[in-house]
Amino acid sequence: MEQLKAKAEHLTEHVKEYVETYFKLGVIKITDKATGFAAVSIMGILVCFLSLCILFFLGIGAALWLGEMMNNLKAGYFIVAGFYILITVILIASRESFLFPLVRNFIIKKVYE
Repeated sequence: MEQLKAKAEHLTEHVKEYVETYFKLGVIKITDKATGFAAVSIMGILVCFLSLCILFFLGIGAALWLGEMMNNLKAGYFIVAGFYILITVILIASRESFLFPLVRNFIIKKVYE
């Protein structure tokens, strides 16, 4: 009987250690995923910001260049604005079939890495 009690206590200790270790492993996995997601998010925000700055200055440059070519600066700005409106309309029209699946697949890949 004493032997059985000792084995039960020993088993209880091992189960307790197993549960604590499993819990710690879960916390580490969640922390790893969260830090990875945060790093990707911060990098994505920085890339988007820099891309917008580049696009902004390229747009101004293109507008000035087109305006000088046409001898009308306003026309250059309107042509570049029309180009941006066209790209925006195309992105909005294709968001269901192109943009959403692209973003969704990227997020799923990052979660399961």
